[in-house]
Formats: sequence, structure tokens, C-alpha cells
Amino acid sequence: MGSSYEHVFSPIRIRGVDFKNRVTMAPPSPNVATQDGFVTRDFVDWFRPIARGGCATIYVGNASIDINECHDEQCQLDLGTDKCILPLTWFSEMAAQYNCNASLEINHNGKDTAFETVGHAPYSASSIITTSEISRAKRLGRDPIPSIEMTHEKIAETVNKFAMAAFRMKQAGMKVCLVHGGHGNLISQFTSPMYNKRQDEYGGTTEKRARFAIEVCDAIRAKVGPNFVIEYRISADEIAPEGMHFDETLKLIEYLQDHIDIIHLSAGIHSDFDMKYYRNWCQNYMMPRGFNVHYARDVKKAFPNLLVTTVGSITSLDMGEEIIANGWADFVAMCRPLMADPEMPRKYAQDRPEDRRPCLRCDACAARLFPPHPLNCAVNPILGMVTELKDGLVPKAPVKKRVAVVGGGPAGIQAMLALVDRGHDVTLYEKTDRLGGNIIPGAVPPFKIDLQDYLKWLVRQAQKAPAKILYNTEATKEMLEREKYDAIIIAVGAKPLIPSNIPGIDKPHVHWAPDAEMGKVPCGDNVVIVGAGGVGLEAALDFRRMGKEVTVIEMSDYATHRMSLRKSSGHAASEMIDMMAEQNVPLHLETRLEEICDDKIICKNLKSGELVEFPCDTVLLSLGLVPLHDVADELRHCAPETEVFIVGDAKDVGNISTAVNSAFQAAVHI
Repeated sequence: MGSSYEHVFSPIRIRGVDFKNRVTMAPPSPNVATQDGFVTRDFVDWFRPIARGGCATIYVGNASIDINECHDEQCQLDLGTDKCILPLTWFSEMAAQYNCNASLEINHNGKDTAFETVGHAPYSASSIITTSEISRAKRLGRDPIPSIEMTHEKIAETVNKFAMAAFRMKQAGMKVCLVHGGHGNLISQFTSPMYNKRQDEYGGTTEKRARFAIEVCDAIRAKVGPNFVIEYRISADEIAPEGMHFDETLKLIEYLQDHIDIIHLSAGIHSDFDMKYYRNWCQNYMMPRGFNVHYARDVKKAFPNLLVTTVGSITSLDMGEEIIANGWADFVAMCRPLMADPEMPRKYAQDRPEDRRPCLRCDACAARLFPPHPLNCAVNPILGMVTELKDGLVPKAPVKKRVAVVGGGPAGIQAMLALVDRGHDVTLYEKTDRLGGNIIPGAVPPFKIDLQDYLKWLVRQAQKAPAKILYNTEATKEMLEREKYDAIIIAVGAKPLIPSNIPGIDKPHVHWAPDAEMGKVPCGDNVVIVGAGGVGLEAALDFRRMGKEVTVIEMSDYATHRMSLRKSSGHAASEMIDMMAEQNVPLHLETRLEEICDDKIICKNLKSGELVEFPCDTVLLSLGLVPLHDVADELRHCAPETEVFIVGDAKDVGNISTAVNSAFQAAVHI
């Protein structure tokens, strides 16, 4: 008997190529290829859990048609020579074991290759200086370098390189390619009026600007033959004012439709305007789910016979089923959700949707692209250890041990789950009556939908696990020593930083911001939040939503604050700053708290040295956390010292990713 998700699991054949369901992996770049562009065994192992998990197709991102000319990632695949074919077979044949189509997103990034990378100016549709090049030149202390407008001979050479890249994929056993015609890469530099300023047959009207894209697709078809699927990725709307917008994209698709098999609809551009439009193709946790589905729906209406892939914060197959059932698209593509849970398709096919490990859209993965690290995931720690863990599975321990886990936050629960998977006898100590730790206050704002899902999943998995959970039990040295555990994982977390040297800090209207959001302490109508990190700004937006007057103060300057906020909140940082402005929440930078009074705070403007007052009836602190080193140190000798591990915020204050990954890595070595 099949699952309840009949639409998303309906098979389809295109040009004789079998797609077992409608779930595809949108293209990541996992940084596990070699630096000269070849697949490695680590690369194959990284993708194996995703192939095994049940999706129909895996696309690998940004495979260069010639790494000597278009190169913008340190571990980018190169399809420029026949040397790539043999290593690619390792990937394609692994995927075939699971009836999964291995594929690549083939690309030339045009204007976005830096001079320093290839030793010459980049090629593009026209000679232009982009905003990304202006920013790069400023950073490197040189003049901006314009791109080289492609001659007709160069265009023909590049078209052939695309065709040869797809042909090499076919020689390696692949049956599908994804041509990258979006996000401001070379093909879209021809199709977009923002970049294409040509006056010949490749520029001007939409039809002329489509010529290069059509030539690429036709050359691929001529080279690979009829039994090969061409999917074409496009930005349905580039969003940038001078870019291509959806009404013109519909015209472009009209010219393209007879030259491709599937249209893959994303949005935005990736590098220009200092990543301003990155959010349109890689959404953050402050944004709605299914962000770009409406484009697919409207394209499907306009071109009912054209197969359509939709992508963009499709976080579950519940969403996928709705999309396919309603006829809004034929395929749903997801990247981060499959990294978070490669087994998602299998869990849904087995009617176990509640076991899906939710993606946080936190971009802990993307943060590892530059500087390059192998991609891992905040909530799926196996992804970062696939080379150590055969097939991405937690191995059984050779000796069953009695292990204590102290703390029921994300680190403690992840440690417990990994330990029981190893076969150990586990007891978890939680000093409160709830599991979740600092995720509980973190998930309070209504816009934290991903974190709310993760908290429910985490608690549900903990309660299902064959472990003993002791609530309202604060583990003590005497308690742990009495039990004589073989090993202990200490995940006691951190406490709010409350500076003791500020007059008035102990007044009754001064609280930690998350306590106020949770309703644990009273909060008035005129609030000042001290500290503009992710916690502070989320609280500011939450209280503003409740109709309160909110002011935020922050010691650091503009550049330092933005860097710190991006580190803690990923690409949601820009979203929060924009929302603060939209909702008229003032943010005062370079402003240091000096004193808290009953009806105001007194601050110093660090630029002018002047004192400034902010009236308020509530002061909420969001100054960061301090590891509970004293608690950890008290417990670290309660078992053989080599078998005691301090993880998560108890070791170093970080985020969910550092908590989960450090806890898992400790547990799999016990």
C-alpha cells in the first residue's frame, strides 16, 4: 500500500528517463570536490544519504563549463575537459544504486569571475562594471575592471563548452542536466536588460536576448541526443529595478519552451548589489515558506504543457503534495530541507511526516561556503561526518555503557539521541520541567516558525527515545558520582550576561529579554532593549508587533554590528534591519548604557561623548550569554576524565549548529 502523498510520489518519464517521484534536490556546492574541480570519494559519500533517502534527482550546484575561465568557488566542479568523466561516474553510479538521477547544474558565471582568479577580465554579454566588481575592487584596493564583451567567435566557443559539459555528463552516466540561466550568471547576462547592452543579434528585444540561451540548449540537444533531459533554471523575476521582471520572463519562456524539457523557476540574483537580492533565491527564517511558488503557478497557467519545477523554502513534502496536487508545478526542489533530513522522502512515503527533522533556514550551511569548509547542517550533524560514518549512519558501540547527559537543551537532546543510537544506556538530567533549553524562548516570536517546528520535533524525538529522562532534577556532583557512570556529557548551557557595574541594573523593571517575551516577567508599554544582536532585534520586532513602543541601543558601530549580527543570524540579519526600519523601531548604535533609572535610561553617545536619555518603563537586556563554566567544572570529574565531554554553550557560546554538532561528535565517540 502506498503513502497518503500520492501526487508528490507519482512517477513520471521524460524522454524515456524515469523520475520515481517529484522531489529533486536543488543544487548545493558542498565543498568536497578537489580544488582543481574533480569529484572525490568524500563527495560521493556526502551525497549518498540524500540519494538513499528517496529523492528522484540530485543536482550539484555551479559546475563550471571551464574552470580556467569561469571560477567563483574554491571546490567547484570543472566540466572543461574529459578528465572529469571518470570521477563523475563515481557519483552517477552511486546515485543509480538508489534509482536516483545524478545531475549537475552547468554554469558560466560571466561577469562574476574575479580578475585575480583567472588572470584576465571576466567575459560577459557586454562590457560592464557591476556593483559586485566595484565592491571587490574597493576591498582589494584596485580600480574596477570591466568585463569583456563576448565576440561572435567567443559566443560560439562558449556555446560549445556548454554542449561539451552536458556531453561529458552523459558519458559519465547522467541522463539529466540543469542549465543555469538565472541568478545573474552568464546566460542571464544575455537575457537580462540589466546586463545586456549589445546592439547586434544578441541584444535589444527579448527575442534577441534569448538567442544565446536557445543556442546553448540546442547545442546541448545536438550533442547529447534525444534521450536526455534538459532542465533550465531561470530567475522568474530578477527583482532588481533594472532587471528582467516576470512579465518579460513569460515572453522569454515562450521563446525557450520548445528547446527545453523542464523550466526551473527561482528568483533574484546572487552577487550584485552586495547580495541584496540573495533573499529572493535563498530565503531566511524571517520570510514566508514557499516564497517563489506563485511564479511556478503562473507559469504553469501560461504554459500548461511545459513541465515546471518550483523552488524556494519548500520545507516539507506536505507543502510539496499541495503544490503538485494543485497543479502549480510538476516538481518541487529543495536543498536545505534535504540536507537537514535526507530521509524526508522515505519518512513521508512511510506516512511518518512527524519524524521529519525540520530545516531552520538558518544558513549555517551557506556560512561555510566562504571561506570554504565542507558543508554541514545545524540540525543534521551526520552531514558533517559522512566520511567518518559509513553510509551516514550512526554505528553501534562495541561496548554498551551507562552514560549521563546533563542538560535537556538542543546539545543534550542530540547527545542523548546519538547515544541511544549507539546502543548505550542513557539517563538525561533536566533541571526544569521542560526539554528544549534556550530554544524555548527562542521559538516564542510568531515569526520563528522554523524554530517552533524544530522544538516540537526535538522534544518528540526525545520522548520516543529509549532513554531515562529525569525532569526537575539538577544533577549534582554527589548524584553523578553515586551512579558511577561510565561516561558523562555535560550540556548545561549558558546564562544571560548581566553586567554588575551599571547603576540600577537590579531594579525590578529590568529583565532578560526572552523572559519578557515568554511572559515570565511583566513588560510595560515603553520598552528599551539593550543589545542589538539577533535575540535583541527579534524581541524588538515581537514587542513592536504587540503595539509597544520600542527603542534599541547598541554599543558597537555600524560595521561591527552588521558583522556580528550576520554571524549570529545569517542572512536574516538584513531582513531584521529592514523590518526595524519598516516598523519604526529606532536602533541607536555607538550608544552605551550608563545608568538605569525608574523611568528612563542614561546612555553615552560614544561618538560625541554626550549623555542621552531614553524614557521607558521597562528595560530588557540582550547582551549575550556566558557559559556555565562553574557548573561544568563541578561535574567534569564525576566519571573517568577522558570519558567526560563538555559540549554546546557550556563550552563556548554559539548557536544551535555548534551545540548540536559538538554534542553529536562527542556522543559518537563514546
